Amino acid sequence: MAGFGFTPDDANDPDNSGNEGRPDFEAMMRQMQEQMKAQFEQLGNNPAGFVNPFTSIFSQFGKTNADGKEEVLSITTARDTARKFVTTQGLKPLGTKEVSVVESAFEISEIWLNEATSFPASGSAPMAVSRMDWVLETMPGWHKTIEPLAAGLSSAISNLMDQAMNAQAADPEQGQPPIEMITAMLRSFIGTMIATQLGQSIGTLATSVTGAHDVGLPLLDPARAIVIPENIENWAVDLEIAKSEVFIFHALREGAVARLFAHNPWLVSYIQSAVVEYGKGIHIDIDAIQRQAQEAFEGMQEGASEGEAISFALDNGIFTPEESPAQKSALLKLETVLALIDGWSDEVVSLAAGDRIPSIEQLRESHRRRRAASSPAQQLFSSMLGLQVSPKLTREASAFWKKIREVKSVGERDQIWSGLLPTADDLLDPEKFLTSTSIPDDLSGLI
Repeated sequence: MAGFGFTPDDANDPDNSGNEGRPDFEAMMRQMQEQMKAQFEQLGNNPAGFVNPFTSIFSQFGKTNADGKEEVLSITTARDTARKFVTTQGLKPLGTKEVSVVESAFEISEIWLNEATSFPASGSAPMAVSRMDWVLETMPGWHKTIEPLAAGLSSAISNLMDQAMNAQAADPEQGQPPIEMITAMLRSFIGTMIATQLGQSIGTLATSVTGAHDVGLPLLDPARAIVIPENIENWAVDLEIAKSEVFIFHALREGAVARLFAHNPWLVSYIQSAVVEYGKGIHIDIDAIQRQAQEAFEGMQEGASEGEAISFALDNGIFTPEESPAQKSALLKLETVLALIDGWSDEVVSLAAGDRIPSIEQLRESHRRRRAASSPAQQLFSSMLGLQVSPKLTREASAFWKKIREVKSVGERDQIWSGLLPTADDLLDPEKFLTSTSIPDDLSGLI
């Protein structure tokens, strides 16, 4: 394994005095520490994880595996970062009027949903929450969903350490302290780096999502319906639609997905497994690290600051290798199930509203346009997974569920969730899907 263009110091080498022209790795990592610490302080967070990481980093040299006791993804860091983002937008407490409007909307929507889905209302009462409450309520669900990514990166870094140790054992004359240093540094920071990014994403989403299930993910345990009145008010701006209709529309969507998750708990593990499968395939490109580190060092020699050089190296694809076939399959699985959830809720809401909400089609179209522009799930998974949820697939999913209900019934439509889920190809031909999954009355021809 090639080094970074230089070899470790040799105490017996008279030319080593002063280490002139050689990069100081410890100084570089300390500079990175200061950069990250400064970023946390700008967010108003306590950068506790960055106070003295190098006291543990350098003591880890020679170890080939993680001890298994360190926290993979810091929920505290994610929560603190998200809270800071929400705070900077200004905190607006819930008013009694807002709570009353939401309660009325849910009272109506729950009755209508009883006619539009076979899934009964969940045990927990729907409620209104503030943006900050939304962050605190959903954070455990976010943490559980994204943690496999941090675990995947941590595992990849452990493999990187193994490579470095094996290379050193095979060729003791050419040790690899640069790789070991970078590996230890990455293992120390990776959980906090992902937690910070997650917190930023959640904090940003808190200013626009209308409820806990706007992202189509099972974020609450137990599943229940909650909405953010402040964001629904903003959603309704320029719509010239009665505010009561807008609130009922969002109560219908939130309540429908809450029922779906409450009565299909296996969906939680199904979605989680897709993220786990993707995380397992994460591979850190050691050649990219070495190449970009070398470019960073050369940049320093040409006058760039250490901080600029490090930022350059970390921003150029170290963690973005080409996806493996298994990862692509996991992403397609996740994209399809998110589209199925979104499409099902759209079909259920349309059926529940019927002609009771005069502006239902306008509301549905507005929702589709906003989803196409920047859906909450797409925002998060685009930054964390590179996943792009196709608006076209969601439309096809809605049409699929509607056709199933028209050919069969509401009950048989919902029964599909307890069996084999349709694929992206199945969405284009609902009747063929029904034929392939139904058991014929006469089984004699199969003998």
